[in-house]
Amino acid sequence: MNAAPDARPDPIERAETLRCLPGLSDADLPFQGHHRIKEHLMRETANSTHPTPVRARFRRPMALFLAAGAATCAVALAVTLGVDGSDERPAAARPEPAAVQLLDRVALAAQSAPAPSVRDGQFLYTKTKGHSTSLSETKGGGMSAARTDESAEHWVSVDGSAGTLTRTAQGDKTDPAPGRDKATINGPTYRFLESLPTDPARLLEKIYADARLNHGPDSGSTTGPDQQAFVAIGDLLRAVEAPPGVSAALYRAAARIPGVVMVPEATDAAGRTGVAVARVHNGERTEWIFDKDSLRLLGERTVTLKDSPWGTAGTPVTSVAIIGRGVTDKAGQAPKQ
Repeated sequence: MNAAPDARPDPIERAETLRCLPGLSDADLPFQGHHRIKEHLMRETANSTHPTPVRARFRRPMALFLAAGAATCAVALAVTLGVDGSDERPAAARPEPAAVQLLDRVALAAQSAPAPSVRDGQFLYTKTKGHSTSLSETKGGGMSAARTDESAEHWVSVDGSAGTLTRTAQGDKTDPAPGRDKATINGPTYRFLESLPTDPARLLEKIYADARLNHGPDSGSTTGPDQQAFVAIGDLLRAVEAPPGVSAALYRAAARIPGVVMVPEATDAAGRTGVAVARVHNGERTEWIFDKDSLRLLGERTVTLKDSPWGTAGTPVTSVAIIGRGVTDKAGQAPKQ
């Protein structure tokens, strides 16, 4: 169904795609982007509607830093965040055109950024500020929400030859070295990220293959592969600063996940306001927050969309902001300014 990369786009198809996305111009559709966006609008998947047990919802560890036509346009453009805080998007939810456009812009910005200058034996440093929420039962049988500070500094071995050091207010913790060939999507190193495909379709299939292992139809998971793929990409983007081409591919892969939407304004754990790409699952909205000017990733948060033991509607139940990044020769050592 997709045109080959060097195929000449059909002008009627292209015009129809642009008509579906108000405010978009030819210049905003690089790399045969109109075919990719049309593919997004046509994809249909069913999201899980099963309730998530309290114990499974929080605390989610922050260890990784935690075909077209008028009818298609009408359906796609009607996919917006519900104002009534409904749990899930429609069963056939497609990526929202505004979110696809934003992720394309973010990908272009990421691709133009300079790659970090690293060598084996060094560490990628990330400093974060944030919190998570947990529930506990009260004496009266009710539930009480408590917020835990998750602010931390992280040192991740470039090549996996050393352990990952995490420093919090409670002290230091070192996770074992994964080894040079043992890093994974859930425990990446810079060298592992360098090995990932930069073609968004291939990269997304790799991420989905991993998500289906523990969140597929027979897994018993209520998360589901779509939500897990979105979470996994967010974790990868926060965990380690990736090569520019891989970062761009991750954002373009995310634009293919059903149910992805844009949130015009969101605030990160450091109080910075930006624009977000998000996905709703089980009454919660997971948001990736970007600076409105530079389109740099500021952080991520998960917001409850209705009153619950976790808090009133709009409460960030987890939130993490990236406030520093760099390269250093030694774990525990801050990068030179």
